[in-house]
This record gives sequence, structure tokens and C-alpha cells, in this order.
Amino acid sequence: MASLRGLSRPARSLPLSQLCRRTYTTTPTRCASSEAAAAPDLNELENTTLTHEQLRPEEKKLFRPWKRAADRTTQLPGQKYKYHPPKYNRGPLHPIQSPPASDPVARDFVPGPFNLPRLKQTFQSTIASDIMTLTYKHVPPGTPPKETPQRLREWDDSSPYHKNRGLRGPRGAPVLPLLERDITFNNIPEIKEITIATYVPEAIKNPYNLIVARSVMLALTGTMPEITKTKANVAQWGIRNGDKAGVKTTLYGNAAYEFLDRCVHLVFPRIKDWQGIKATTGDSSGNLSWGFTPEEMKLFPEVEVNYWLYPARMIPGCRIFVKTTATSDRQARLLLQTFGVPFYGPIRN
Repeated sequence: MASLRGLSRPARSLPLSQLCRRTYTTTPTRCASSEAAAAPDLNELENTTLTHEQLRPEEKKLFRPWKRAADRTTQLPGQKYKYHPPKYNRGPLHPIQSPPASDPVARDFVPGPFNLPRLKQTFQSTIASDIMTLTYKHVPPGTPPKETPQRLREWDDSSPYHKNRGLRGPRGAPVLPLLERDITFNNIPEIKEITIATYVPEAIKNPYNLIVARSVMLALTGTMPEITKTKANVAQWGIRNGDKAGVKTTLYGNAAYEFLDRCVHLVFPRIKDWQGIKATTGDSSGNLSWGFTPEEMKLFPEVEVNYWLYPARMIPGCRIFVKTTATSDRQARLLLQTFGVPFYGPIRN
């Protein structure tokens, strides 16, 4: 097929039987030995149909693919012969597998990345190896693995209905927290996503507050935020269930690293008398959060450069939720400390 692509268009239109036909010459050749006589003649390779025979004028008139396409009343069934990746992944052993995300045909294909954030480049070149070195624990060969403690509660069999029942969850906790895993080369914690949310209860009476909050969030993240609604009734504040009273957006990939880079190097150093983020923050599963007041929101360069566009009293504060791949708050705190996020106060593991 590679050799046919290099041919001219008239030659490619010939049938395969005519392409394979050769015209032999009767030119006598002199050979110095029997081995040279047995070798293929180069003249025969040159004197082929591909180089000598051309299309006749009547054949050139018939070869008009654009005319056939214009005269076609119905389109060819292109979707029938086009490759479609599977809609569902049926496991690693299924004969039909989805193409990788880097393939433009894949359903989850996203073009890019078109840039490499400085913070992410620092993480890949320096921080990842430093975290793995700091958290290394030497285990001598032959050491038995640690047993995972039983975190579910058993029934005391005080009732006949307790028989064959499943174990109960821990007391006072709706869900089980993640078990902390040792950091190795294949599970170094990194930032997964960053969610920015703001609550504007004043927007219930004045919708312009919601418009300002949405425009500020759009300037900070570059993505269109979604409007959130209240989920409870608070009669003292005049809040009813379903009122539009906030906006939020989530950043992934390079956008998340760029936003954290602006927070660390442009916003945190300009906050007056700021001690840092409380070390007790976290949900025991590797996700940390902090907040910005309306005065601190004005320190972002995207808001500061066009500060006259936003009414000063309508600029809201926001909450930042950093979701990481760490399995404990200790590992997530170590990751953010390497990025330059300061913590203060008592540390809770």
C-alpha cells in the first residue's frame, strides 16, 4: 500500500491486474557469469506499465470522482464504516477496548495541554522526589505486613435478629475515613481538583449581588460558574429552600495548579497579619480547605486590574476546597507545604 500511494492519480485508477502486468524487452544482455545471468534484469523492472503506459483520453473523461459525488442523490453510509469507540468499558478482559485519552477518536479526548504551569513543572521535577524521600520507611525483607484493624462494630448477639447481620459502621461517623497508605513511587499525592464556592445570601433580595459574584468568579477561574441554591429554610434570615444564593466552579488539571500558584505567590504574601491556614483543616481523607474574605479577594490580579468594574461592597468572599489524591490530611498538608502554603496551630493527624 505504501508503494501505491506514491503513484500518480491516473496510475492509481488502473485495475490491479493491469498494474501487475509488465512489458518485457527483447534487448540481449551480456553476463560475465552464470550467477549474473540468473539475477533479475534491471531493464525489466524499469520497463513496466507504471512508467510507460498512460490513460487514454476517453479514460480520462470517465475518471471524474467529483462528478460522481455531485450526481449522487444520497450520501454514502459513512457512519457504518467509521470506527466508533465503545460507549461503555466492559472490563480489561473484553476484546473491545477504548482507545487512550490521547487519541482524538476517544470519547474522553480533550485537546491539549497547551501550556505547562510553573507549579506543576516544579512538582514533577523536584517536589515529587522530595516527598518520596521524606516519607520513605525502610522495611527489612521478610517483615510481615501490618494487619488492618477492624474498624466496623460487631453485634453483641443480645437479640435473635442480630444473627447473620453485617457489621455496623463506627459510632458517630456516617462514612469510614480512608486508610492512610505509605507513599511510594506509584501513589505520590498530587492535586486532583480545586473547587471555589461563594455564598451570597444578600442575592435573595438583590439579584445584582449574584451577578457580581458570578463575574468575579469568572474572572478568577476563566470558567463559567454554576449557580447554587439553598437546601434549607431559615426564617430568621428570610431564606427559603431553592433560592439562588451562591455560585461555584471546579478547576482541573493545569488550571488548578495555576490558581494555586496565584494564591501562594500573589495573594498570601499581601494579606496583612496573616498567620496562615489552620493545621486542623481537612476531612481526614486528604482534602483541605480555607477561605478568603472580601478584602482578600481584591488582592487577586484579575480583580485588581479591573477593580472599577465591580461595586466594592458587592465583592463576596469565597471558600477554597483542594482535593488531592492523598489518603490522609497529613499527606495532603505535606503536599501543600511543599507548594508554599503556610500552616499554623496544633496539628491533627
